[in-house]
Amino acid sequence: MNIYVGNLSFEVTEEDLRQAFEGFGQVESVNIIKDRYSGESRGFGFVEMPAEAEAQSAINGLNGKELKGRTLNVNEARPRSEARRGGGRGGGKRGGWRRSY
Repeated sequence: MNIYVGNLSFEVTEEDLRQAFEGFGQVESVNIIKDRYSGESRGFGFVEMPAEAEAQSAINGLNGKELKGRTLNVNEARPRSEARRGGGRGGGKRGGWRRSY
């Protein structure tokens, strides 16, 4: 199961997150989302746990708990919506001035 973890402190590392979730079972992967330019945490991430029962236990056990000074928001990750996948500014049109010749 893919688990969303929000409201992460910027000091939380992937290893910190792994250790918190391993208390509930096997962790397959941990990924804290980082800003592509600065490399700093964006304050959320994802944890993949193969066993559904362990994942649900981790969600129940960690949602609302504090980690490095911040209260975690933990729930099952939802697939990205189609509207967000397009990701274009202005629906694919290029912004800025246009010259007419």
